[in-house]
Amino acid sequence: MDHAESEIRDHMAGAKILFIPYALLDHEGYAAKASDRLSKMGLQCESIHRHKNPKEAVQEAEAIFIGGGNTFRLLKMLYHHDLVAAIRERVDAGAKYMGSSAGTNVACPTIRTTNDMPIVTPPSLDAIGLVPFQINPHYIDPDPNSKHMGETREERIREYHEENDLPVIGLREGTMIRVENGAYIFKGHTTARIFRKGMSPIEIEQDTSLNSILFETTDEHR
Repeated sequence: MDHAESEIRDHMAGAKILFIPYALLDHEGYAAKASDRLSKMGLQCESIHRHKNPKEAVQEAEAIFIGGGNTFRLLKMLYHHDLVAAIRERVDAGAKYMGSSAGTNVACPTIRTTNDMPIVTPPSLDAIGLVPFQINPHYIDPDPNSKHMGETREERIREYHEENDLPVIGLREGTMIRVENGAYIFKGHTTARIFRKGMSPIEIEQDTSLNSILFETTDEHR
């Protein structure tokens, strides 16, 4: 969290955070790690896995943080505890949200742009839908010296757009998107790459407003 600490402190200031560790198998160990790091920022954190009623914990949460791990396992657990709609409703009502890696994937309309293996099968690929676009966390640029013969990340996203329409943001390490009052602002120490169906990918710099870029359409898609 080092690269995002100032943003996290500002975004979560004054709120008690409900941590959701479902993307990893070791809930207790993951919760302890998250709580220790957040406490160094002066933030309180409790883990949902210690609550007898996870849905009630979400409904009462001031802030929600979903950590990384396997996106398929995370989404399956969210459905198991009936939390997908509950989280969306709680955030719509004013609770703060933060997601990293898998926690970023589930904030999208679907998890179709995750990098993870489907080690389990959730009831649906539909996710929480806090943002109206897809994100590919840990986006990696092609290495010209690599002997890898499979698809590059860009080729995989192009395949996504052969079957789906939503824009995809490739977030490189050390980058994030902050959402406030309907504005989507890109933050970070490097650039991100935006992919839109039928259009060439573009690079965006720090503090770029994404709204007009993400929802711009070509003539043939209007």
